Amino acid sequence: MTIEVGSQAPDFQLKDNHGRTVRLSEFRGEKNVVLVFYPFAFTGVCTGELCALRDELPRFENEGAQLLAVSNDSIHTLRVFAEQEGLEYPLLSDFWPHGETSRAYGVFDEDKGCAVRGTFVIDKAGVVRWSVVNGLPDARDLNDYVKALEAL
Repeated sequence: MTIEVGSQAPDFQLKDNHGRTVRLSEFRGEKNVVLVFYPFAFTGVCTGELCALRDELPRFENEGAQLLAVSNDSIHTLRVFAEQEGLEYPLLSDFWPHGETSRAYGVFDEDKGCAVRGTFVIDKAGVVRWSVVNGLPDARDLNDYVKALEAL
């Protein structure tokens, strides 16, 4: 079951594409967070979504937000993907324990072994203020979560 708007966002500790540990709680009191789960690096829809986020990164930074993208790929896969696509925001690996964070947010597809397309806007207090969850083939509209950020 997907985490509900108004709920405290589950904290997590994941490695990014450079091997650094990132904790959601590090941003509390400092920044709003846009947490984007996606199925797999190097796939068509995922690459399109993450490159669109790359191209619109200043919009997130202007809103005082931290963008975090999470997949079940290894950090090594994410490092190559980020370098290839010029992605400068953290790509977090929910590889092991496989899908633990994705499950905490209710966006892990047990049959496919990956996260579905879930996005959560989390305020500075760590509360989920907006979310959308799409199936594997369905891209999200990033303008929707930019509007959610602007409303905070």
